[in-house]
Amino acid sequence: MPLKECSVNLPDIQSAIPDTLIPINKVGIKNLKYPIKVLDRAKGFQDTVGEFNLYVDLPSHFKGTHMSRFVEVLNEFKDEIHVKNIKEILRKLKTKLFARSAHLEVYFPYFIEKKAPVTGVSGLMEYQAFMKAALFTRKFDLILGVVVPVMTLCPCSKSISKYGAHNQRGIVTIQIRSKPFIWLEELIEIAEESASSPVYPILKRPDEKYVTERAYENPKFVEDVVRACASKLLQIEGIYWFSVSVENFESIHGHNAYAYIEHPSQNYSSESSISKKDAPHS
Repeated sequence: MPLKECSVNLPDIQSAIPDTLIPINKVGIKNLKYPIKVLDRAKGFQDTVGEFNLYVDLPSHFKGTHMSRFVEVLNEFKDEIHVKNIKEILRKLKTKLFARSAHLEVYFPYFIEKKAPVTGVSGLMEYQAFMKAALFTRKFDLILGVVVPVMTLCPCSKSISKYGAHNQRGIVTIQIRSKPFIWLEELIEIAEESASSPVYPILKRPDEKYVTERAYENPKFVEDVVRACASKLLQIEGIYWFSVSVENFESIHGHNAYAYIEHPSQNYSSESSISKKDAPHS
């Protein structure tokens, strides 16, 4: 039987009426790996591989969604998938799947060439980045984020210890909503400048000495790091929402240390909210 004739005779079960008539907020596919282009401040674009989650809403009268159509939409854009056309991808998803809303999440490694602080030896530093976007009837929402490894040295340990102080690696996660485009590199710099020291891909002995001593002279709690990040983000025009979290993988404790700030906050009382006038100048 010819392929065309065969496909005509196959039933479309997804379009059948379900037993339970309840609409679904999000249906779709997760963990689809696909090549993408990301805007790179130094080189223009950077090729990487994104892990996609794609969803649409499903009305109560449809039994299921058509999973293959999500991949078909990505195939239409191929290697032209980047922050500038995410809205168009979502628009295509809505049209192809007869949906009122469409959602896209993509997580990807992002590499920056980074030099050691003393010797200048260069290597590629990997950061994790992500974009979360949604398109509704009258609203488009885009969140840009990075996950940045940093080093922190404990102020309490330094103050009470006769010899040295304990330090640990931590991760800073920054998410923003902004009107003008903000470079990933800007967010990475904010995270690294707010910690005791950045993390480097390659360190020779003079670099290791510098990093160790710099961290010792710049002790930070997770509370210090998260506040420093928030202070810097508040000073950037165009960022109208952000969240910052800091988690330290403690070296002498059996638990991790954590701090979080969201602005403007939807989850806390007005006493815990911050404003631009409250932020100290960096």
